[in-house]
Amino acid sequence: MPARPRRATLATVAASAGVSVATVSKVLNGRGDVSAATRSLVESLLEQHDYVALPQRRRGDGAVLDTIEVELDADLNAYSTEIVQGAVRAGAELDVAIVVSIRTNADRGGAWARGLVMAGRRALIAVTSELTAGQLTALSRARLPLVVIDPLNLPQTRGVTSVGSTNFAGGLAATQHLLTLGHRRIAYLGGPPTAACNQARLHGYRAAMEAVGAPVPPSHIRMGHFLYQDGVAGGAALFDLPEPPTAIFTGCDDIALGVLEAARARGLRVPEDVSIVGFDDTQVARMASPPLTTVRQPLREMGGVAVRTALRLAAGERVDSHHVELATELVSRASTAPPEPSLARA
Repeated sequence: MPARPRRATLATVAASAGVSVATVSKVLNGRGDVSAATRSLVESLLEQHDYVALPQRRRGDGAVLDTIEVELDADLNAYSTEIVQGAVRAGAELDVAIVVSIRTNADRGGAWARGLVMAGRRALIAVTSELTAGQLTALSRARLPLVVIDPLNLPQTRGVTSVGSTNFAGGLAATQHLLTLGHRRIAYLGGPPTAACNQARLHGYRAAMEAVGAPVPPSHIRMGHFLYQDGVAGGAALFDLPEPPTAIFTGCDDIALGVLEAARARGLRVPEDVSIVGFDDTQVARMASPPLTTVRQPLREMGGVAVRTALRLAAGERVDSHHVELATELVSRASTAPPEPSLARA
């Protein structure tokens, strides 16, 4: 990898513009005593040189306080709340400030990465994000370390550091649990097809089904988003099949809640008429009626690992692996049971 160019300074920009460093500083600070033409020229050169200021936040004792941004692609939900709690706890232990933001790809323009650095961020943690090659390049040029948690998709770029869980093993365990109960008509209702975590959970489901010779008709695999409403719609479509599944493994707890609602709307009993398994083990899994059997992801631990990894990258340290996977665990609750004898035919 070629050596990164030195970070531009105020003096660099001032020399290019033919003005004083004080004038460049006035432009950066929004002062009004600079002509419009000079302001336009300096702003253009700041962009051209990828100039970013490096503010320092300090604690009460004067020590510099590191700040990490945790960026979400959507409003807080049960899954991301667990991640954020883990990140905040790790930040408190390490004396690091955690700033949580919600952005979309539309917010990630050319000045996005520079803006993060100018705001004093030492690193960025992106949660279930879709990042383009251009956005990864912008972060690299701004020298802002990135850690991604359960990326929805990433360009084929080497060196992106990510944190996740053993999704394949989780999908395998969830499906084996249903097979052990006697189910053979098992459907998978997942998230975005491009999401690496969703692909791994689907592959685990397929591996378990193939190991016992259980059929997997195309109609028993449906993709959408990791959202409650996708569970409602997907569950309804599965229940309306001529031969509906007796069990459904879902890609997250929110989807599973939607399937529970679709079952209720049709007068189906859970688990007597259909068994449902979630993924994540968020609070909603424990509060559901009936409580959800689910695959536990160590979400808070994932948030903490992401913070520690981001700090190491910001300090210029090498990481042992660009992808860290934490172990999943099946948690059996009341939403799964053996199929009724009349429904148990293959």
